[in-house]
Amino acid sequence: MEPDVVAREGPAPTFPGWRVVGAAFVCLTVTSGLGFYGLAAYLTVLVREHDGSDGGEVWRVGQISGAVAVFFFVGGVFGLIVARQIARHDVRIVVLAGAVFGAIALLLLGQVTEVWHVYAVYVVLTLGHTCAGLVPAATVVTRWFHVKRSVALSIASTGLSVGGVLITPFAKWLMDRNGLEDSSKYLALIWFVGIVPVTLLFMRPHPQALGWEPDGIRTSAGPPREYFSVALRDAIRSRFFITVSIAYTLILAAQVGGIQQLVKLVEERTSTSTATLATAVLAGTSVVARLAGGQLAARLSMAHLALGCALLQAIALTAIAAFGSTALLLAGIVLFGATVGNLLMLHPLLIGQEFGPRDYAQIFSRSQFVAFVGTAAGPYVLGAIRDASGGYGTAYAVAGVMSLVGAAFLPRRVRATET
Repeated sequence: MEPDVVAREGPAPTFPGWRVVGAAFVCLTVTSGLGFYGLAAYLTVLVREHDGSDGGEVWRVGQISGAVAVFFFVGGVFGLIVARQIARHDVRIVVLAGAVFGAIALLLLGQVTEVWHVYAVYVVLTLGHTCAGLVPAATVVTRWFHVKRSVALSIASTGLSVGGVLITPFAKWLMDRNGLEDSSKYLALIWFVGIVPVTLLFMRPHPQALGWEPDGIRTSAGPPREYFSVALRDAIRSRFFITVSIAYTLILAAQVGGIQQLVKLVEERTSTSTATLATAVLAGTSVVARLAGGQLAARLSMAHLALGCALLQAIALTAIAAFGSTALLLAGIVLFGATVGNLLMLHPLLIGQEFGPRDYAQIFSRSQFVAFVGTAAGPYVLGAIRDASGGYGTAYAVAGVMSLVGAAFLPRRVRATET
């Protein structure tokens, strides 16, 4: 039964859901630009500033790279805690806590003097990244949108790529120009100011509290409409949950490993300038393809779209493994970029579509925790294969196989949308 529409005098109120999407977009832009994508920039600067030229200890890439694995592992564990807090409290409290954690971490990053300091700072940074990142953003968008969820989430999650295009290069330029210590206070300010105002002004935890149903339906003050939802206990025991989680463990291992090693691969095969171009091409293609994917997900089967993207990622990684010329290599990277954003977007969409909004945060955080095993391991697996084989050809071919196996675990159907 459709909810009663309230007859009101005066101009029709504006649906706040799209402002919520905008707030989620901004938060994800900041957390990805100074969190996920920023990790590679921090590694480069830390190694350069501790090269032993001042008589101190030389910091090696391998030493600091371990902090990246800690970042993802702690993020996966802490995501379970964040999901429980979102279910019990106003999501804005969690996001604002993320603003504080992240700002503190970036301030401390400019003060590190020992390798273990980097690990400690990354733990605090991942707390901020998790509190203000994908779990709360996807949860709040899922609450505000049902039929239009794929479009709304595609817009919000595009912030993940925009952060890598806009914020990370600026952060790298700032650190190259002023050094990490002087730049860290500005990075902390960007994190805090980028998250706090939009969260306070535009993010709202539930549509019903403001007299709305999902997708912009204005309702009476009566009982809110009940949407299909699966309880947490039943969801995590389902075949769908298990296979999606396994699939994304392999898919993200291939994807994140491919992204983290891409700059070095392109530098080895072409030039430094081409490597910089490759990063922009990857992120830019991801932005455009994610927006297109959101439209397709509203019209096609999400399960079939996810399967197609996983297979396309396998082809792209295999092409990157094989191609040596600049033109063909960039073509492979364009293909890879077209899958990156959509696969990341489709993970929360598949979970939301199959299990509904009630326990969404806790269900998705558990699936994400399993998948983070692949996220953390992927860069190391590809790096180790590269060192053992003497080049990236075998490493990226293995990544292609991982993506292909992951595609085999993806479900072939997902629950239809209720209208």
